[in-house]
Amino acid sequence: MKLSTREDIEAPLAFVFDSFADTESWERAAMRRGAEVTRTDRVQGVAPGMAWNVDFTWRGKARRIAVKLAAVDAPNSLGFQAFGSSVDANITLEFVELSARRTRITVGADIKPRNLAARVFLQSMKLARGKIDQKFSARIGTLCNEIEERYRRTQAVAKPR
Repeated sequence: MKLSTREDIEAPLAFVFDSFADTESWERAAMRRGAEVTRTDRVQGVAPGMAWNVDFTWRGKARRIAVKLAAVDAPNSLGFQAFGSSVDANITLEFVELSARRTRITVGADIKPRNLAARVFLQSMKLARGKIDQKFSARIGTLCNEIEERYRRTQAVAKPR
């Protein structure tokens, strides 16, 4: 199943890319939502090969996924791979500078089943495609709004009154 959405953010390309590439803040955000995140590599900085194990509860069951940063083309794109017991996913984030203070982000996710139960689950998601696309776009939109707000706050602090 493929999901994709695109959003425009009122912030410079470098700021937006750095926000999405800030893996430590993503780790903390996942932990605040109840997940256990364990870094499994020794890579310094943001580079391919960074990897995490993420343990969380979803639909009343304990789940584990392994997430790997597969590709980095700063400041143009990030590529992640996620491996679970029943699904694999490739997530791509592409950044395009529209102007000095405006950036477009395109987020794509390609989810593939690894077993029959996952195939049935993904098929049921395809039947509710419109609702799934709306939720996906809304979540990415909320995330982009948070990044815009963070940029505005940094600009307000930088400008003396």
